[in-house]
Amino acid sequence: MGQQNLIYSFVARGTVILAEYTEFKGNFTFVAAQCLQKLPSSNNKFTYNCDAYYCVVSVESVGRQIPMAFLEHVKEDFNKTYGGGKATTAKPNSLNKEFGSKLKEHMQYCVDHPEEISKLAKVKAQVTEVKGVMMENIEMIRILFFFP
Repeated sequence: MGQQNLIYSFVARGTVILAEYTEFKGNFTFVAAQCLQKLPSSNNKFTYNCDAYYCVVSVESVGRQIPMAFLEHVKEDFNKTYGGGKATTAKPNSLNKEFGSKLKEHMQYCVDHPEEISKLAKVKAQVTEVKGVMMENIEMIRILFFFP
């Protein structure tokens, strides 16, 4: 994979790991399962607000943009592929064969295209900023309209 910035990734439903990928040897599955056991069900700070968890382990020097882009790609692909069907009843690691290779592809893409991911992150930040300004303007119009 060239430079090893993204080390391990998995997709899980609750505490059940459905698919995972790494090129390294280690106890990743065991550690991931322990982490999933400790996640409070109401904490969505590091996960998407849905029934699945998407995780990536990366080296610290890679920053946040590449891992976050990877997670977005994986979430989109996983939902498109399984969208509430097979993933809701899948047994542990049963999606490894079909989705493990997708995790590898997304890892490779994100590692190979950091400049594209950086540009995308900047555009998304700009869109979010514009959206915030528009929402403020709409709220000001409401205030002026309702409270002249």
